[in-house]
Amino acid sequence: MEVPADAAVPPAFREYRREELAQAPAFGHGKHGIAELIVSREGDNPTRLVSDFVKVPYHLTGTLDGDPVDGLTTICLQEPTGGVAQGDRHSLTVEARPGARAHVTTQSATKVHSMKASFAQLDATLVVESGAYLEYLPGPTIVNENARCLQTTTVEMATDATVVIGDVFVPDGLSAHRPFGFDHYHSRTEASIDGSLVCADAVDLRPAERDPRNPATVGDYGVVGTLYVLAPTADDLDGLTEGIYDRIAAVDAVYGGVSALTDDAGLTVRLLGDRSADVTDALEAAWDETRRHVVGVGKPTGRGR
Repeated sequence: MEVPADAAVPPAFREYRREELAQAPAFGHGKHGIAELIVSREGDNPTRLVSDFVKVPYHLTGTLDGDPVDGLTTICLQEPTGGVAQGDRHSLTVEARPGARAHVTTQSATKVHSMKASFAQLDATLVVESGAYLEYLPGPTIVNENARCLQTTTVEMATDATVVIGDVFVPDGLSAHRPFGFDHYHSRTEASIDGSLVCADAVDLRPAERDPRNPATVGDYGVVGTLYVLAPTADDLDGLTEGIYDRIAAVDAVYGGVSALTDDAGLTVRLLGDRSADVTDALEAAWDETRRHVVGVGKPTGRGR
């Protein structure tokens, strides 16, 4: 049975891990979903999924074509178990080989259910090689009452690669419980370009200890969206920043901002709103603007994510 290394787990979650479960052991058989994906592209040919290893509760039925970006393939991960329970872990690894273009998403929102012990862990590791373009835009993460969720995203990329990551966090979105009724939510995103750290963003929310609805955290809003654009070789990042800001400002009921990363490595977008649909609309507008700027084509029509 594999468990997360202590070095990768915040102290509070190490304590949760010691709590025994009445059902199957935490991170044990049937509770540790694994998806290891490798995409590759030769010349101007379409990007192909050349290797995949998938273990329940992840499920994959192949790739999708039809994206307007030339040579880009879409991978839609499915989770047939109905949600993430206490002691569950999802481990996703995507390797984009030189020149590959891929969009990775999920079939629907990730629902983290209420818990009595342990915690849930959602890990994503993205390795993006020279000239590759990778998007990771899963559905919203819905964290319900009394849930504990550790969510980590790690990016290792080449200087001339591009990575776009989106995330929408919804507290208690599927219940009539009070807002922010979960126990503990910790999200961490780290990105390195040729081994040099350019982005380290962490959110740690424990509503019983500190109300997230204070002015320094989310204020009166209840849904948080984030878009990371890691594009060190993109032209005119200032123009992209202004374009994204104009697009999100046009979305009603959403408050947002755009910040530059160190060493012109890219930018981050943070969004706040009362409804996940509004925040998702704003995030997709920012994603569409990013695509138009970086690859010259907007997001797919219809169900963009």
